[in-house]
Amino acid sequence: MPKSFLRGVALAALVFVSAPAFAQDFEAQRLSDSIRLISADDFQGRKPGTIGEEKTLAWLQAQYEAMGMKPGGRDGQWLQQIDLLRLTPKADAVVSVSSAGGAATSIAPADGLTVRAINTAGLADVANAPVVFAGYGITAPEREWDDYGDTDVTGKVVVVMSGSPSFGSEYRRFYAQEAYKADEAFRRGAVAIITVQSDFARSLSRAGRQQTLSPGSAELQFKGQLSAELAKSWGIGTVAEEALDAGAFKARALPLTLSVKAEETKDILVTHNLLARLEGNEFPDETIVFSAHWDHVGTNDHPGDNVFNGAWDNASGTVGVVEMAREFAKAGPSKRSVVFLHATAEEMGLLGAYGYAADPIYPLATTVADINIDMLPLSGPTRDVPIFGKGQNTLEDMLDVLAKAEGRYVSDDGQPEQGFYYRSDHFPFARAGVPALMPWHGVDFVDGGIEAGKAAWQERFARVYHKPTDEWSEDLDFTSAVENLTLLYRLGRELADSRVWPTWKPESEFGQVRARTDAERADPR
Repeated sequence: MPKSFLRGVALAALVFVSAPAFAQDFEAQRLSDSIRLISADDFQGRKPGTIGEEKTLAWLQAQYEAMGMKPGGRDGQWLQQIDLLRLTPKADAVVSVSSAGGAATSIAPADGLTVRAINTAGLADVANAPVVFAGYGITAPEREWDDYGDTDVTGKVVVVMSGSPSFGSEYRRFYAQEAYKADEAFRRGAVAIITVQSDFARSLSRAGRQQTLSPGSAELQFKGQLSAELAKSWGIGTVAEEALDAGAFKARALPLTLSVKAEETKDILVTHNLLARLEGNEFPDETIVFSAHWDHVGTNDHPGDNVFNGAWDNASGTVGVVEMAREFAKAGPSKRSVVFLHATAEEMGLLGAYGYAADPIYPLATTVADINIDMLPLSGPTRDVPIFGKGQNTLEDMLDVLAKAEGRYVSDDGQPEQGFYYRSDHFPFARAGVPALMPWHGVDFVDGGIEAGKAAWQERFARVYHKPTDEWSEDLDFTSAVENLTLLYRLGRELADSRVWPTWKPESEFGQVRARTDAERADPR
């Protein structure tokens, strides 16, 4: 770890212990009124590309203009246009495999291999590409794990197993995701990636669906899903056990070549992020981002109540970021700049946040942190402040100092099976190396403890999550929302008035990404 980073951690501890508290006044009634407005039926579930988007963005812009905030987009604009490319196969891909010295054999999806072009052109044209089996397809220097070793995969098709080792944690790692594996293969020069699936029938049933490309995703020729049975015939039947041991397994060439032709019909959905900015008065090129997604899932054609209002998910977070901006504006400029990002298409796969990370308005190398708000806690006061991805970066340590000053504590989210750290708009920032924090709903109630808190949380989640019942009501309790917003404000303000650079912890998978831009950040001494 660079010495400047260690100094940054030490300085963080000093700053967060000694700095005076900032006055702030988050109003529960203002939160309630605004959530009620943008989750009303006439916003039609705030789906991207609909009247709901127009109304939501207009409301957001009006709020920021009223508080005197400046537009945060390019060229003095409030909006960042995000073009979402949607692909649908014109027909089954034409695929053939050749063994060493043998004739080409055609492979249909039913034989155990589905293939999709996975790039902005919507085309794949690969002839006789060598095939390499790369185990899990993981390079994790912080875990002393490297499936690729010295194998050159330039111009080749990489085959990987799904999932990842546990790495000694019950929480999922980014390394298990297909997106990571595609990025790593592309970074190494591969033309395509194929994943061995134990449940190939499920992959086959989804092969013809429309898919939306994540902005900035790897421009591979194609991606494929391979059945375990066909994998065995390719010589990938006995290496699963090998690949579990990083010391025993290294990528190796298979005696095969693949030829693929595929074409997709392209369609573009135009949607928008909205950004507001408070420029720093000493280090304006260093940026703290507060983010929340404004969108929800729209409506359906079922009889009765068919509007998915999304009061909790995520009108609450949207309004929380607006109110955060209001408090920053009242306090006046900080040393660093602060950006308030309202991302689109989170419900479609974090696509607005990916769009920002792929085409950042402010350089990611000098983005100090992202603090994301998705579904404010709606309960009485809690002792705990759960966060997604506990153990990832030093933002949690800074937050814990502030929480303990209020008699509270930072905890994990308690649901390792959900992989929550990869499921909201902080994650595209993390994937790009920016330390990112996502607080969650507390369950250690001051009145009733964990038993009462878990029961209340489980009841609310089951009753309203992604259902038309996620509506505003007069009995919503904003006590914990105000508590958390106050802590997040103090964290953001401390960062904005310091030279601290939060860092990834030694075992985080994102430290290696951040390290690529170390030289672009000022020494915090």
